[in-house]
Formats: sequence, structure tokens, C-alpha cells
Amino acid sequence: MTSVNSGPGKFTATNTAPWILTIGASTLDREFPADVVLGDGRVFNGVSLYSGEGLKDYKLPLVYGGDCGSRFCYSGALQPSKVQGKIVVCDRGGNARVAKGSAVKLAGGIGMIMANTEESGEELLADSHLIPATMVGQMAADKIRSYIKTGHNATATIKFRGTVIGTSPPSPKVASFLSRGPNSLTPEILKPDVIAPGVNILAGWTGASSPTDLDIDPRRVEFNIISGTSMSCPHVSGIAALLRKAYPKWSPAAIKSALVTTAYTLDNSGNKIKDLANGGESTPFVHGAGHVDPNRALNPRLVYDIDVNDYVAFMCSIGYGPRQIAVFMRELAG
Repeated sequence: MTSVNSGPGKFTATNTAPWILTIGASTLDREFPADVVLGDGRVFNGVSLYSGEGLKDYKLPLVYGGDCGSRFCYSGALQPSKVQGKIVVCDRGGNARVAKGSAVKLAGGIGMIMANTEESGEELLADSHLIPATMVGQMAADKIRSYIKTGHNATATIKFRGTVIGTSPPSPKVASFLSRGPNSLTPEILKPDVIAPGVNILAGWTGASSPTDLDIDPRRVEFNIISGTSMSCPHVSGIAALLRKAYPKWSPAAIKSALVTTAYTLDNSGNKIKDLANGGESTPFVHGAGHVDPNRALNPRLVYDIDVNDYVAFMCSIGYGPRQIAVFMRELAG
């Protein structure tokens, strides 16, 4: 089950029972780069799924949403007289990411840079924006805002580079939105258990809705790029199904054991997995045992099995009485 997307605060993980495999979300080695090029020549990496016509003029006027009526770029809150024909920097948070671009478009803007704040750190999520737009991490965002504040006719453009696969930046990294431990109910049980790909994942999409879910978006697609622990959970569910096929006599606990004990904690550059919430090294309270490894899980060499009696003993040890345990056992415990 998922650890939910309420991070990056501590004690936010849910589905923390010891018999549940709690799954967090991480990045993979595929990026959709869309870089911000400032008028002074500086380039900041961003990501976007925008696929329409790009920005033609190299030096377009650049303004901050907070100076034009709304730092979060709420719909109807931006002043058209300050936005028309310009690229608008919108702070992340407050409303849906794709709704910010919609607000800029309705106000007459021609581009949008979504600027991460401290809450989201360096986490970059690709979206199918309505206008040329990109998302940049907190460090880049701070520098872009500072550039605008200099008051020297700030300009910028956005360069879209399609799909890039490789080791730069390193992956996996833990998503900032991931709910984290320690376990708020039973701290002695580490949660989440593992992480799996859950950022910018190719997924099937209903043709009844646009890729942004916005009413003004006329586009219809069969696939979309989605982020969340609801994307990482199916990855692990699939691996668990493969293990069940390979070892039909294994219990759910044995399958969980194989996944947990074979997980890894190094990225594809050989360094410790990083946490996008703060840019530092991730910890077991964030990534659990590590990132799942399907091939290693097929040959774990050692599995730790658990049966119902072990779980009952655990519930007794944390103070559950017969009636509480009966909720799980469907009979009164002796």
C-alpha cells in the first residue's frame, strides 16, 4: 500500500501496520528537461511536458506573480496590464500546478515558470501545461526571483529539450511529496518499507478528460505522465505478483521479506540516495530499506517469514486487548 503524498514532514506516513508493505515514491533515469534561460545568460534546469509551439523571442519580459496580483497565480487574480505578453514566475503551492499556467494564459501571459519554495525543495514534476511552462527547484527559483528584483528589465525564455534518459541527474531520488516516518503509531516498526518509481510515470489516461483536468483544456490523450505513491505502488504490486508466481508456496510475509532485504540505497552514480525535500542524503525514515530490486528479490537467499501468531503477539505487546485483536482475527483472542 502507499505511504501517501503528505510529505515532507515527519510522522506523516500512513498504512503503517507491520503486515502491510508500505511503499514510497522515487525518481527514475528519465527526464523531460525544459530549461530557463535568463537575459543575463544564466541557465537553470527545469522540467515540463509542454508539447506545443515554443517561445520564439529569446528575450521576453519576465515578471513575478507576486508583483502582478498573486504569487501563486490564482485564476482571476493576476493583473492583465502587468502580465500581457510576458513570462510569469508563479510560486508552487496554493492551487494546482497546471492551474497556474491557465491563470497566466487567461491574463494574457505567454509563458510560465513554476518556482519551488522550501516546502518542495528540488523536486521537479513534469506537467502537460497549456502554455510554454516549466518547473524549477528552490535554489534556481530563489535566483530567478532575485534577478527580477534587480529591476533591470528582466527577460527570459524557456528551451524545451524533449525526453532525455541518462545518469545526469543521478537517480533514484526520493520524492519530496512522500509521507515519511518515524512510524507515529509503533515507532519500533520502520515505515515506509521501500521506495519505487513514482515520479513522472507514464500511465494510461481516460479519454473523457484532458491531461490537465482543466475545463478550458480541449486536449484528449490516451496516456499521461503522473506522479505520486499511487504510481509507485503498482510497480511493487507487479514485482510481488512475479515473486508469487516464482514461489507459489511463499506467504505474503515471505514476499515482503524478499523485497525489503534486497532493496538498495545507492543511486546510479554510486552515492547514497538523495532526498529531494532538502537535497541531502535520504534516511531509513524516508526510503525505508531502500529502492526495490526485482532481480535480486527473485533470489533473496534468506527470507524472514511471519505467521498470524506473530502478529497477535505483536498486538499484545503494544497493549491491544482481546476485543481489539478480535477485530483483526474475527474471533476473541484467548
